[in-house]
Amino acid sequence: MNYIGSKKTLLPFLEKSIYEVTQNRDFVLMDLFAGTGAVGQHFKKNGHPVIANDLQYYSYVLNKNYIENSQTLLFQHLLEEIPELKSLEQSERANKVCEYLHQIEGSEGFIYQNYCLGGTRGEEYERQYFSDSNGKKVDALRQKIEVWKENKFIDESEYYFLLASLIEGIDKVANTASVYGAFLKHLKKSAQKEFIMTPANFVMSKQKHQVFNYSIEKVIHEVKGGVLYLDPPYNHRQYAPNYHLLETIARYDSPKLKGKTGLREYTQQISKFAQKKGVLEAFKYIIKHAQAQYIFLSYNNEGLLSLEDIEEIMSSRGKYGVFSQEYARFKADKDINRTHKADSVNEYLHYVKVDK
Repeated sequence: MNYIGSKKTLLPFLEKSIYEVTQNRDFVLMDLFAGTGAVGQHFKKNGHPVIANDLQYYSYVLNKNYIENSQTLLFQHLLEEIPELKSLEQSERANKVCEYLHQIEGSEGFIYQNYCLGGTRGEEYERQYFSDSNGKKVDALRQKIEVWKENKFIDESEYYFLLASLIEGIDKVANTASVYGAFLKHLKKSAQKEFIMTPANFVMSKQKHQVFNYSIEKVIHEVKGGVLYLDPPYNHRQYAPNYHLLETIARYDSPKLKGKTGLREYTQQISKFAQKKGVLEAFKYIIKHAQAQYIFLSYNNEGLLSLEDIEEIMSSRGKYGVFSQEYARFKADKDINRTHKADSVNEYLHYVKVDK
Protein backbone atom coordinates (compact mmCIF):
# COMPACT_ATOMS: atom_id res chain seq x y z
CA MET A 1 0.00 0.00 0.00
CA ASN A 2 1.31 3.46 -0.94
CA TYR A 3 1.05 5.05 2.51
CA ILE A 4 1.84 8.52 3.84
CA GLY A 5 5.03 8.36 5.89
CA SER A 6 5.70 4.69 5.16
CA LYS A 7 9.17 3.61 6.29
CA LYS A 8 9.40 0.68 3.90
CA THR A 9 12.32 2.15 1.94
CA LEU A 10 14.06 3.18 5.17
CA LEU A 11 13.99 -0.21 6.88
CA PRO A 12 17.72 -0.97 6.36
CA PHE A 13 18.58 2.45 7.81
CA LEU A 14 16.27 1.94 10.81
CA GLU A 15 17.51 -1.58 11.51
CA LYS A 16 21.19 -0.64 11.33
CA SER A 17 20.71 2.43 13.53
CA ILE A 18 18.58 0.75 16.18
CA TYR A 19 20.90 -2.24 16.51
CA GLU A 20 23.90 0.08 16.71
CA VAL A 21 22.36 1.81 19.73
CA THR A 22 20.96 -1.24 21.54
CA GLN A 23 24.04 -3.39 20.85
CA ASN A 24 21.85 -6.49 20.97
CA ARG A 25 18.78 -8.02 19.35
CA ASP A 26 17.04 -9.22 22.49
CA PHE A 27 14.23 -6.74 22.96
CA VAL A 28 10.51 -6.17 22.52
CA LEU A 29 9.75 -3.55 19.87
CA MET A 30 6.85 -1.19 20.55
CA ASP A 31 5.61 0.51 17.35
CA LEU A 32 2.89 2.83 18.60
CA PHE A 33 2.15 4.82 15.41
CA ALA A 34 2.14 1.61 13.39
CA GLY A 35 0.33 2.64 10.19
CA THR A 36 0.45 -0.31 7.79
CA GLY A 37 2.93 -2.09 10.06
CA ALA A 38 6.02 -2.03 7.85
CA VAL A 39 8.46 -1.46 10.74
CA GLY A 40 6.76 -3.95 13.03
CA GLN A 41 6.70 -6.62 10.33
CA HIS A 42 10.42 -6.11 9.68
CA PHE A 43 11.39 -6.58 13.32
CA LYS A 44 8.93 -9.45 13.72
CA LYS A 45 10.72 -11.15 10.83
CA ASN A 46 13.99 -10.53 12.71
CA GLY A 47 12.63 -12.51 15.67
CA HIS A 48 11.45 -9.75 18.00
CA PRO A 49 8.18 -9.74 19.93
CA VAL A 50 6.24 -6.72 18.62
CA ILE A 51 3.61 -4.50 20.21
CA ALA A 52 1.80 -2.41 17.59
CA ASN A 53 -0.78 0.34 17.98
CA ASP A 54 -2.60 2.84 15.82
CA LEU A 55 -5.60 5.12 16.27
CA GLN A 56 -7.06 4.27 12.85
CA TYR A 57 -9.16 1.11 12.77
CA TYR A 58 -8.10 0.04 9.26
CA SER A 59 -4.51 0.16 10.53
CA TYR A 60 -5.53 -1.96 13.52
CA VAL A 61 -7.01 -4.50 11.08
CA LEU A 62 -3.81 -4.65 9.03
CA ASN A 63 -1.63 -5.05 12.10
CA LYS A 64 -3.91 -7.66 13.70
CA ASN A 65 -3.11 -9.69 10.61
CA TYR A 66 0.50 -8.80 9.79
CA ILE A 67 1.78 -8.51 13.38
CA GLU A 68 -0.46 -10.58 15.65
CA ASN A 69 -1.17 -13.46 13.27
CA SER A 70 1.76 -15.83 13.50
CA GLN A 71 0.48 -19.37 12.92
CA THR A 72 -1.12 -21.19 9.97
CA LEU A 73 -4.83 -20.39 9.62
CA LEU A 74 -6.88 -23.61 9.50
CA PHE A 75 -10.42 -22.39 8.66
CA GLN A 76 -11.81 -25.50 10.36
CA HIS A 77 -15.38 -24.19 10.55
CA LEU A 78 -15.58 -23.47 6.82
CA LEU A 79 -15.07 -27.09 5.79
CA GLU A 80 -18.79 -27.61 5.17
CA GLU A 81 -19.24 -24.42 3.13
CA ILE A 82 -16.00 -24.95 1.19
CA PRO A 83 -15.58 -28.77 0.99
CA GLU A 84 -12.42 -28.43 -1.14
CA LEU A 85 -10.57 -27.29 1.99
CA LYS A 86 -10.65 -30.85 3.36
CA SER A 87 -8.32 -32.17 0.65
CA LEU A 88 -5.81 -29.33 0.93
CA GLU A 89 -2.70 -28.98 3.03
CA GLN A 90 -3.38 -26.65 5.96
CA SER A 91 -0.93 -24.11 4.54
CA GLU A 92 -2.99 -23.89 1.33
CA ARG A 93 -6.37 -23.25 2.92
CA ALA A 94 -6.08 -19.47 3.24
CA ASN A 95 -5.49 -19.17 -0.51
CA LYS A 96 -8.53 -21.34 -1.26
CA VAL A 97 -10.78 -19.23 1.01
CA CYS A 98 -9.66 -16.07 -0.81
CA GLU A 99 -10.36 -17.77 -4.15
CA TYR A 100 -13.82 -18.76 -2.93
CA LEU A 101 -14.62 -15.21 -1.85
CA HIS A 102 -13.36 -13.85 -5.15
CA GLN A 103 -16.03 -15.88 -7.00
CA ILE A 104 -18.94 -14.35 -5.05
CA GLU A 105 -21.28 -12.21 -7.11
CA GLY A 106 -21.23 -8.48 -6.38
CA SER A 107 -23.83 -6.73 -4.23
CA GLU A 108 -25.17 -3.16 -4.37
CA GLY A 109 -24.31 -2.32 -0.78
CA PHE A 110 -23.03 0.75 1.08
CA ILE A 111 -19.78 1.16 -0.86
CA TYR A 112 -21.41 0.84 -4.27
CA GLN A 113 -24.29 3.12 -3.30
CA ASN A 114 -22.05 5.89 -1.95
CA TYR A 115 -18.65 5.67 -3.63
CA CYS A 116 -19.26 4.40 -7.17
CA LEU A 117 -20.62 6.30 -10.15
CA GLY A 118 -23.42 3.81 -10.72
CA GLY A 119 -24.64 4.19 -7.16
CA THR A 120 -24.35 7.98 -6.92
CA ARG A 121 -25.40 9.04 -10.42
CA GLY A 122 -28.01 11.81 -10.21
CA GLU A 123 -27.30 12.43 -6.51
CA GLU A 124 -26.02 15.74 -5.09
CA TYR A 125 -22.49 14.33 -5.16
CA GLU A 126 -21.48 11.83 -7.82
CA ARG A 127 -18.46 9.86 -6.63
CA GLN A 128 -16.13 7.46 -8.39
CA TYR A 129 -13.65 6.00 -5.93
CA PHE A 130 -14.05 2.55 -7.46
CA SER A 131 -15.45 1.07 -10.65
CA ASP A 132 -19.03 -0.15 -10.23
CA SER A 133 -18.02 -3.82 -10.41
CA ASN A 134 -15.25 -3.43 -7.85
CA GLY A 135 -17.52 -1.48 -5.50
CA LYS A 136 -20.14 -4.22 -5.67
CA LYS A 137 -17.51 -6.88 -5.06
CA VAL A 138 -16.27 -5.08 -1.93
CA ASP A 139 -19.81 -4.98 -0.56
CA ALA A 140 -20.43 -8.66 -1.24
CA LEU A 141 -17.16 -9.81 0.31
CA ARG A 142 -17.40 -7.49 3.29
CA GLN A 143 -20.92 -8.71 4.05
CA LYS A 144 -19.89 -12.36 3.67
CA ILE A 145 -16.89 -11.99 5.98
CA GLU A 146 -19.11 -10.39 8.64
CA VAL A 147 -21.71 -13.17 8.36
CA TRP A 148 -18.96 -15.76 8.80
CA LYS A 149 -17.72 -13.95 11.89
CA GLU A 150 -21.20 -13.59 13.44
CA ASN A 151 -21.91 -17.28 12.87
CA LYS A 152 -18.50 -18.29 14.25
CA PHE A 153 -17.46 -19.87 10.96
CA ILE A 154 -14.15 -18.02 11.28
CA ASP A 155 -12.14 -17.08 14.37
CA GLU A 156 -10.58 -13.70 15.15
CA SER A 157 -7.27 -14.47 13.42
CA GLU A 158 -9.05 -15.59 10.25
CA TYR A 159 -11.40 -12.61 10.36
CA TYR A 160 -8.58 -10.05 10.41
CA PHE A 161 -6.65 -11.95 7.76
CA LEU A 162 -9.63 -11.76 5.40
CA LEU A 163 -10.31 -8.09 6.17
CA ALA A 164 -6.65 -7.22 5.61
CA SER A 165 -6.70 -9.10 2.31
CA LEU A 166 -9.79 -7.17 1.24
CA ILE A 167 -8.35 -3.78 2.22
CA GLU A 168 -4.99 -4.42 0.54
CA GLY A 169 -6.68 -5.68 -2.62
CA ILE A 170 -9.22 -2.91 -3.06
CA ASP A 171 -6.59 -0.24 -2.43
CA LYS A 172 -4.75 -1.45 -5.55
CA VAL A 173 -7.76 -0.60 -7.76
CA ALA A 174 -8.86 2.63 -6.09
CA ASN A 175 -9.50 5.55 -8.45
CA THR A 176 -7.33 8.04 -6.57
CA ALA A 177 -3.98 9.74 -7.03
CA SER A 178 -2.87 7.82 -3.94
CA VAL A 179 -4.84 8.77 -0.83
CA TYR A 180 -8.61 9.02 -0.42
CA GLY A 181 -8.86 12.77 0.12
CA ALA A 182 -10.22 12.98 -3.45
CA PHE A 183 -11.14 10.74 -6.38
CA LEU A 184 -10.20 11.17 -10.02
CA LYS A 185 -12.68 12.46 -12.59
CA HIS A 186 -12.20 9.46 -14.90
CA LEU A 187 -11.28 5.87 -14.05
CA LYS A 188 -7.53 5.52 -14.36
CA LYS A 189 -6.04 2.39 -15.91
CA SER A 190 -5.36 0.56 -12.64
CA ALA A 191 -8.88 1.36 -11.36
CA GLN A 192 -10.37 -0.34 -14.43
CA LYS A 193 -8.76 -3.64 -13.46
CA GLU A 194 -10.75 -6.29 -11.64
CA PHE A 195 -10.35 -6.42 -7.87
CA ILE A 196 -8.52 -9.59 -6.85
CA MET A 197 -8.81 -11.07 -3.36
CA THR A 198 -5.10 -11.80 -2.86
CA PRO A 199 -4.07 -13.32 0.50
CA ALA A 200 -2.42 -10.84 2.87
CA ASN A 201 0.32 -13.26 3.89
CA PHE A 202 2.04 -12.65 7.21
CA VAL A 203 5.34 -13.65 8.80
CA MET A 204 5.19 -16.85 10.87
CA SER A 205 6.57 -16.45 14.37
CA LYS A 206 6.97 -18.31 17.67
CA GLN A 207 6.90 -15.05 19.60
CA LYS A 208 3.78 -13.49 21.13
CA HIS A 209 2.72 -10.19 19.56
CA GLN A 210 0.08 -7.66 20.60
CA VAL A 211 -1.92 -5.06 18.68
CA PHE A 212 -3.95 -2.14 20.07
CA ASN A 213 -6.36 0.45 18.68
CA TYR A 214 -5.84 3.30 21.16
CA SER A 215 -4.71 6.89 21.15
CA ILE A 216 -0.99 7.22 21.82
CA GLU A 217 -1.78 9.06 25.07
CA LYS A 218 -3.65 6.00 26.36
CA VAL A 219 -1.49 3.17 25.10
CA ILE A 220 1.74 4.71 26.41
CA HIS A 221 0.57 3.78 29.92
CA GLU A 222 -0.45 0.26 28.92
CA VAL A 223 2.72 -1.11 27.36
CA LYS A 224 6.41 -1.52 28.16
CA GLY A 225 9.35 -2.98 26.29
CA GLY A 226 13.01 -2.61 25.41
CA VAL A 227 12.59 -0.34 22.38
CA LEU A 228 9.90 2.25 21.79
CA TYR A 229 9.73 3.33 18.17
CA LEU A 230 7.71 6.46 17.40
CA ASP A 231 6.72 7.52 13.90
CA PRO A 232 4.03 10.20 14.41
CA PRO A 233 2.53 12.51 11.77
CA TYR A 234 5.09 15.19 10.87
CA ASN A 235 2.79 17.88 9.49
CA HIS A 236 -0.84 19.09 9.38
CA ARG A 237 -1.98 16.18 7.20
CA GLN A 238 -4.37 14.06 9.26
CA TYR A 239 -4.59 10.37 8.40
CA ALA A 240 -8.32 9.94 9.08
CA PRO A 241 -9.64 12.03 6.14
CA ASN A 242 -6.92 10.75 3.82
CA TYR A 243 -7.89 7.11 4.37
CA HIS A 244 -11.56 7.51 5.35
CA LEU A 245 -12.80 4.99 2.79
CA LEU A 246 -10.51 2.23 4.07
CA GLU A 247 -11.81 3.02 7.56
CA THR A 248 -15.39 2.59 6.36
CA ILE A 249 -14.62 -0.69 4.59
CA ALA A 250 -12.86 -1.97 7.72
CA ARG A 251 -15.70 -1.00 10.03
CA TYR A 252 -18.54 -1.40 7.52
CA ASP A 253 -20.74 0.62 9.84
CA SER A 254 -22.74 2.66 7.27
CA PRO A 255 -21.66 6.05 8.68
CA LYS A 256 -23.30 9.37 7.90
CA LEU A 257 -21.33 10.95 5.06
CA LYS A 258 -20.68 14.55 4.17
CA GLY A 259 -19.40 16.56 1.24
CA LYS A 260 -18.14 15.77 -2.21
CA THR A 261 -15.70 13.12 -1.02
CA GLY A 262 -18.13 11.36 1.33
CA LEU A 263 -16.13 11.87 4.51
CA ARG A 264 -17.14 10.05 7.68
CA GLU A 265 -17.00 11.75 11.09
CA TYR A 266 -13.41 11.59 12.37
CA THR A 267 -13.10 14.05 15.26
CA GLN A 268 -12.18 11.19 17.61
CA GLN A 269 -9.27 10.25 15.36
CA ILE A 270 -7.54 13.62 15.14
CA SER A 271 -3.88 13.43 16.15
CA LYS A 272 -2.33 16.22 18.20
CA PHE A 273 0.92 15.45 16.41
CA ALA A 274 -0.62 16.95 13.26
CA GLN A 275 -1.57 20.19 15.03
CA LYS A 276 0.89 23.02 15.54
CA LYS A 277 -0.84 24.04 18.75
CA GLY A 278 -0.78 20.68 20.49
CA VAL A 279 2.23 18.82 19.13
CA LEU A 280 4.84 20.06 21.63
CA GLU A 281 2.85 19.15 24.73
CA ALA A 282 1.78 15.85 23.21
CA PHE A 283 5.39 14.93 22.50
CA LYS A 284 6.50 15.91 26.02
CA TYR A 285 3.77 13.71 27.47
CA ILE A 286 4.71 10.65 25.44
CA ILE A 287 8.43 10.92 26.20
CA LYS A 288 7.76 11.51 29.90
CA HIS A 289 5.54 8.45 30.30
CA ALA A 290 7.31 6.03 27.97
CA GLN A 291 8.24 2.72 29.63
CA ALA A 292 11.25 1.62 27.60
CA GLN A 293 15.03 1.26 27.74
CA TYR A 294 15.46 3.04 24.42
CA ILE A 295 13.23 5.54 22.65
CA PHE A 296 13.55 6.18 18.91
CA LEU A 297 11.74 8.89 16.98
CA SER A 298 11.47 9.05 13.19
CA TYR A 299 11.01 12.64 12.05
CA ASN A 300 12.04 14.70 9.05
CA ASN A 301 13.44 18.19 8.58
CA GLU A 302 10.04 19.65 7.59
CA GLY A 303 8.08 18.53 10.66
CA LEU A 304 6.08 20.67 13.09
CA LEU A 305 8.57 19.96 15.89
CA SER A 306 11.95 21.66 15.68
CA LEU A 307 15.15 19.66 16.00
CA GLU A 308 16.00 21.75 19.06
CA ASP A 309 12.72 20.90 20.79
CA ILE A 310 13.13 17.21 20.05
CA GLU A 311 16.65 17.12 21.47
CA GLU A 312 15.66 19.04 24.60
CA ILE A 313 12.64 16.87 25.37
CA MET A 314 14.30 13.53 24.65
CA SER A 315 17.41 14.50 26.60
CA SER A 316 15.23 14.82 29.70
CA ARG A 317 15.12 10.99 29.82
CA GLY A 318 18.80 10.19 29.22
CA LYS A 319 21.66 10.28 26.72
CA TYR A 320 20.48 11.66 23.37
CA GLY A 321 21.76 11.03 19.84
CA VAL A 322 20.57 11.19 16.24
CA PHE A 323 21.08 9.50 12.86
CA SER A 324 20.01 10.95 9.52
CA GLN A 325 19.43 9.85 5.94
CA GLU A 326 18.09 11.54 2.83
CA TYR A 327 15.16 9.91 1.06
CA ALA A 328 12.54 10.65 -1.60
CA ARG A 329 9.53 12.72 -0.59
CA PHE A 330 6.13 11.01 -0.45
CA LYS A 331 3.87 12.62 -3.03
CA ALA A 332 0.27 11.59 -2.38
CA ASP A 333 -0.92 13.74 -5.26
CA LYS A 334 1.82 12.92 -7.75
CA ASP A 335 -0.64 12.93 -10.63
CA ILE A 336 -1.92 16.39 -9.76
CA ASN A 337 -0.03 19.59 -10.52
CA ARG A 338 1.58 20.72 -7.29
CA THR A 339 4.86 22.40 -6.42
CA HIS A 340 7.02 20.88 -3.68
CA LYS A 341 9.94 22.56 -1.97
CA ALA A 342 12.22 19.64 -2.79
CA ASP A 343 12.14 16.12 -4.19
CA SER A 344 13.82 14.69 -1.10
CA VAL A 345 13.84 15.27 2.64
CA ASN A 346 16.19 14.40 5.49
CA GLU A 347 14.87 11.65 7.72
CA TYR A 348 16.15 11.84 11.29
CA LEU A 349 16.13 8.97 13.74
CA HIS A 350 16.45 10.58 17.15
CA TYR A 351 17.14 8.33 20.10
CA VAL A 352 17.68 8.34 23.83
CA LYS A 353 19.11 5.70 26.14
CA VAL A 354 16.68 6.02 29.00
CA ASP A 355 18.13 6.44 32.50
CA LYS A 356 15.45 8.64 34.12
